[in-house]
Amino acid sequence: MTDHSHRGVRGSAVWDQVGSILAGRTAALGKTGLDVIDVGGGSGIFAVPLAADGHRVTVVDPSPNALATLRQRASEAGVTDMISAVQGDAAGLGSLVGKESADLVLCHGVLEVVDEPSSALNGIASCLRADALVSIVTAQRNAAVMGKAVAGHLLEARRLLEDPDGRWGASDPLPRRFREPELRSVLADAGFEVEEVHGVRIFTDLVPGPLVDEPADVRALAALEAAAEAVPEMRALAAVLHVIASRR
Repeated sequence: MTDHSHRGVRGSAVWDQVGSILAGRTAALGKTGLDVIDVGGGSGIFAVPLAADGHRVTVVDPSPNALATLRQRASEAGVTDMISAVQGDAAGLGSLVGKESADLVLCHGVLEVVDEPSSALNGIASCLRADALVSIVTAQRNAAVMGKAVAGHLLEARRLLEDPDGRWGASDPLPRRFREPELRSVLADAGFEVEEVHGVRIFTDLVPGPLVDEPADVRALAALEAAAEAVPEMRALAAVLHVIASRR
């Protein structure tokens, strides 16, 4: 897979994890490229590089402006023939892209913003082939609590801690945040089995930018993140949970 290390500590971990999934699935299926659906993939941050790596990617997003940007990026990268843009949402995936049409579905930054996570997951399940996987990235509540507290916003931190949806107030831009047990429960109710859970950005969002200006510091932070991700107790502090799941 293309080297995405230039994306920095914030983005490289998820890229590495997705790359590992793709490598495993292509080897298992004996394919050179997979059929990938990117739900909420918008302007093609994942889709265009994946297409450049030889995968056929369908981006489903409700925003026509984001899809227009996707088409432009795909054209500039020379991968127009490898990318399809479909306007719609996760709940309607079965009718939008066809049932059992995907080897891998990306659902990154979606479950925390959709009206009903269960409907989105049911839509995703309908388009998965046998033994296909879904990559889910979602905001975690615990890290948001820590971030607010460290910034001195103690009342908002308390609300985040106690609110049923993990929100800090009426002006919070996210409808919900998950803890790992909550996310596992939502997935189980929709008929998914969790294969892997990764904690992403355990320290990165808390370390002031000026402290990691030098390349050596960035590498040290990335190494610390990788080491901490292997410790289950540390995962509860990650800003983002990355779950790999399959349909039961």
